Amino acid sequence: MSNEISETDPIIQIRDSEDSESLGSRICNPRKAFYRYFALIFMCLLSFGSYFCYDNPAALQDNFKKDLKISTATFTAFYSWYSWPNVVLCFLGGYLIDRVFGIRLGAIFFSTLVLSGQLVFAFGALWNKIWLMDVGRFIFGIGGESLAVAQNTYAVAWFFGKELNLVFGLQLSIARLGSTVNLIVMSPIYDAISKTKSGYECLGTALLIAAFTCVFSLGCASILALLDKRRTKLIPVEPVKAGDEIKLSDALKFPFSLWLVFIICVAFYCAVFPFISLGKVFFISKYDFSPVTANSADSIVYLISAFASPICGFLVDLIGFNTLWVTGAITATIGSHLLLAFTFINPFAAMILMGISYSLLAASLWPMVALIVSKHQLGTAYGLMQSVQNLGLALISLLTGIIVDEAGYFVLEVFFLGSLCVALLCSLLLYFYDNYKGGFLGVSKKRRQEMQKSESEE
Repeated sequence: MSNEISETDPIIQIRDSEDSESLGSRICNPRKAFYRYFALIFMCLLSFGSYFCYDNPAALQDNFKKDLKISTATFTAFYSWYSWPNVVLCFLGGYLIDRVFGIRLGAIFFSTLVLSGQLVFAFGALWNKIWLMDVGRFIFGIGGESLAVAQNTYAVAWFFGKELNLVFGLQLSIARLGSTVNLIVMSPIYDAISKTKSGYECLGTALLIAAFTCVFSLGCASILALLDKRRTKLIPVEPVKAGDEIKLSDALKFPFSLWLVFIICVAFYCAVFPFISLGKVFFISKYDFSPVTANSADSIVYLISAFASPICGFLVDLIGFNTLWVTGAITATIGSHLLLAFTFINPFAAMILMGISYSLLAASLWPMVALIVSKHQLGTAYGLMQSVQNLGLALISLLTGIIVDEAGYFVLEVFFLGSLCVALLCSLLLYFYDNYKGGFLGVSKKRRQEMQKSESEE
């Protein structure tokens, strides 16, 4: 038996023949599978800092409004400034990694942008300059989404044909844990700093401390670059592109079903992410929660998705029926917002339901794109989907802030319910339209394979 681990050995398999080898030799040998799994640690942590800092405003919502003396509309604009550059960058991020920077320098560059954006944001708060904070979030947005592209490119380069789906699931889980940790720890950090500082100086200092997670992710990008350089030096490999070629002219040929998927994506996520960004004050004002308890409730969606997303992905892959899962997830999210809007039942129940629904929709909606368009159009389709999503989030974030300022949280909940009803109507329309066209979206996995085989034979 060979003393080397095959490149195709599963992640959990450890051979008896390795027992005689030191841990250091396996970590330092690119031909060993252990080297790949060691790199996976840094790969998963690459975007931890960006996800942690993205929802810093949500974790300190009441402190932002009080210390900076800003309206809710000004507060939600911080999220809009993050989304604006990504209306365009979702098309360009892959190109920059493929043609300009390369994967190693690209990951380091975008990690640096994330760190720079967070520092500008923090110093803007420290100096009470709202315009500077907006600039910081804009820079942060440029780096954040493109860093995710670099992370996915690393995953494909190292794990294609091996454990790629598992790696994507792990990356998403660690990223969502970053969001969860932020919502749990930032309020206690702010409280500790408030013993020596007050007002916007306290807020700015807390945001500067949060920036250390971006330094950590930049360190992971640097280590990963060294590991990748050593790997490619000793094991010649084909360069991996960040994504399929994007041709905007393909968008004119997209079927009606894909545009329905885009609408569902925007309408659903606009009732989840903006709610989380405003959730802390909602839970404090309606349920009389403490700031720490309010953040705990607000973090449940991310916490559940960290563990449920891989499971839901496996379930949808195994069974099929994507449109039915999407419809069920939207319906359950409507139920969650109904509980939050019209009852005083403990909101943890509604947030758990929302977390499961969010995980299920992500696992069933995004893969549908590959079932609707041909392979050479996937880059354009996913790029356009992300662009439309960011445009929707940018606009809706501004609108939700205005709604809260002018009409309060109850009207905001009614608005979210209206958005989800649009998503539900589109999901039902997608189901019937796909059935009418003889598509794959609403059938079982077995039936889908039979239909695809029949088409290929014809």
